[in-house]
Amino acid sequence: MSKTLSAIQLGVMALFSPLAMAFSPFVVKDIRVEGVQRTEAGTVFNYLPIRIGDTVAQENVSEAIKALYATGFYRDVRIEVDKDVLVVVVDERPAIAQISFTGNKKFSSEDLLKGLRSAGISESRTFDRAMLEQAEQEIKRLYLTSAYYGASVKATVSPLERNRVAITFEITEGDVARIRSIRILGAKTFKESTLVGLMNLEVAGGLLPWFRNDKYSKQQLQADIEEIRSWYLDRGYLNFAVESTQVSVSPDKQDIHISLSISEGEQYRLGAIKLAGELLLPESELRPLVKLKSGEIYSRARIGEVTRALTDRFGNEGYAFANVNAIPETNEKTREVALTLFVDPGRQAYVNRIRVVGNSRTRDEVVRREFLQFESAWFDRASVDRSKERVARTGFFDDVTIDTVPVTGAADQVDLNVNVKERATGSLTLGVGYSATDKLALLASVSQNNLFGTGNALSLSVNTGKVNRTIAVSYDTPYWTVDGVSRGIDVYQRRTDTRSTSVAGYKSDAIGTGVRFGVPIGMDERINFGVSADITRIDVYEDSPVQYIDFVDRFGNRNTTVMTSLGWSSDKRDSATYPTRGSSQSVSGEVAVPLGDMQYTKVGYQWQRYFPISTTNTVMLSFDAAAVAGYGGKPVPFYKNLYAGGIGSIRGFENYSLGAKVRNSSGELTGDTLGGTRRILGSIEYFFPAPVGKEKDRSMRFSTFVDVGSLWGAGETLKDAGLRVSTGFGLSWLSPIGPMRFALGFPIRKKSGDEVQRFQFTIGTTM
Repeated sequence: MSKTLSAIQLGVMALFSPLAMAFSPFVVKDIRVEGVQRTEAGTVFNYLPIRIGDTVAQENVSEAIKALYATGFYRDVRIEVDKDVLVVVVDERPAIAQISFTGNKKFSSEDLLKGLRSAGISESRTFDRAMLEQAEQEIKRLYLTSAYYGASVKATVSPLERNRVAITFEITEGDVARIRSIRILGAKTFKESTLVGLMNLEVAGGLLPWFRNDKYSKQQLQADIEEIRSWYLDRGYLNFAVESTQVSVSPDKQDIHISLSISEGEQYRLGAIKLAGELLLPESELRPLVKLKSGEIYSRARIGEVTRALTDRFGNEGYAFANVNAIPETNEKTREVALTLFVDPGRQAYVNRIRVVGNSRTRDEVVRREFLQFESAWFDRASVDRSKERVARTGFFDDVTIDTVPVTGAADQVDLNVNVKERATGSLTLGVGYSATDKLALLASVSQNNLFGTGNALSLSVNTGKVNRTIAVSYDTPYWTVDGVSRGIDVYQRRTDTRSTSVAGYKSDAIGTGVRFGVPIGMDERINFGVSADITRIDVYEDSPVQYIDFVDRFGNRNTTVMTSLGWSSDKRDSATYPTRGSSQSVSGEVAVPLGDMQYTKVGYQWQRYFPISTTNTVMLSFDAAAVAGYGGKPVPFYKNLYAGGIGSIRGFENYSLGAKVRNSSGELTGDTLGGTRRILGSIEYFFPAPVGKEKDRSMRFSTFVDVGSLWGAGETLKDAGLRVSTGFGLSWLSPIGPMRFALGFPIRKKSGDEVQRFQFTIGTTM
């Protein structure tokens, strides 16, 4: 006769005497498992706390049932005693064989499976019907995060062989809910529209509705509330408060209405401003950094700038963890805030180690050689910040941050962790243009600006276009010497045929080589010089301009040019690929010396300045001027003329189309361009991030611009040539195949005969 205990009976046993189903202890001679279908008997043996040879009493059997039931693999567990054999009978829970979805468009099945796995639901796991509701709620939660408030989910379970099940989630997504109104109640000092304009969340509709951030997000609303709070605190409203926040969804789950109730409070001004604490430096030296005055409106942002300036000043003296706290004392009657700037410099520290983190390709030395802060030297905040900018300007990294880490057990030492995020420095460079005359023109090049992680640059350009056919190789070594002297070597073969362009017709074949050097004369300044030699063969046609034909008749169709160059450059931008502040400028001069057949000079000046408007928006001003002139009784070779028009100069006009036009024998303009010997270009461009979802993406930014410029030749003046002006929109993108620039330009000031090209783009140019 066998005795039986089950997981279900355990609860019943608590109501009766322990003797009701008691049995005498016995020694287990064998264990038998029954009821397994999907799992193996070994799984039961693995979790069963009883082994053959054990002496088993009633309490041991109860513990064994609990242990097996706790695994979650079984719906019921029974243990029977047949003589001296322990029989374990299990009723398995089914396993999830597959999970599928229908009706899902917003999220892929992979994304939904990932969300379910985070909730503990996945294929091959034990199925429990109670988990279905949890799974449905998890999928709904994913849709709610994307404002699909009307989404519904229904799970269907289908049994399969071998005690398995298939689960299908039928999803009805519905339409995304959009913000229909945003109200801010209680605003008196500032217009409601001004405060709503501070928010990233927007009301649906309006201009470019596809790019509006009109989907509700709780996190974004909190961020917008903090933006409004900062607005008031920066204008002296210390007691500003958001009294209530209401977000309502329409009955059809399609419209969202947001309402904020605020209390502005009174405006406060600054009273006395004091410096306190352990100043270490003379107060007369620190006071100029406190750019605050008694009586001006209290501004949390300006106070933050002052505390950072003081912290950085102590950082320049080696106090890596200096702390400056602004302690306000409010006078409610006078509505003044007495401000105490309390200085805690901490201990002076020197740098123990500089570690480079995140550079899988780039060698450490490429980063280290840009550092102005040295190991075993006193910590200098200014040097660390300048070092960060220099590393960013190499163009090898998308992001550079430097963490100051205390050294364990050494209070006067810090480590600097330079965290870099490498970008693709190899690129396939393409350029595409379209015009009525030249149709489609293509060029390509392969370059690696960080060859083998050394920081050296190698590029090979091959252009098989109808106009330009070029093979060029360049190799640049930015640290040819340990002192930072750079060297560049160029070799090229170039063929140009302008008959299908807006430039007057001629054909040239040139072969040349040159070497360039750059010598640093300051932290951000260099002197550049070089020498090159060029042999050019010129062919003209019957319909070529008379100026071209006369030049070939006078100087022949084969000319040698020996060019020397000298220049100065300064780069104080915070980044080479994504500049937001700082400036760059250069002055260059070239002279074709009498060692060759041609004698001419060329000078140029370029300037750019970036002004940050916010953390993501930047204004750029640029200016470019160039001039070329012959000397020694020789003119400027016509194939060395300057040109204007296109994405690199005045957008919206055909490439190289501006300047003096060719006249035929009848005196009529042909439309072909001669170029010029004087050129000025200017631009103002406002950069902003992608409208939705890409605000922090440093690889892409949009812009709106105004370009202005002119080109003229010998015997002309700027007034004769006239200014061209264009405006439009641009996009700069650090794509996987190289930097790309797109422009949609609209000329707003042009002359008769100018050729317009609305859409232009290049791949491989710098941003």
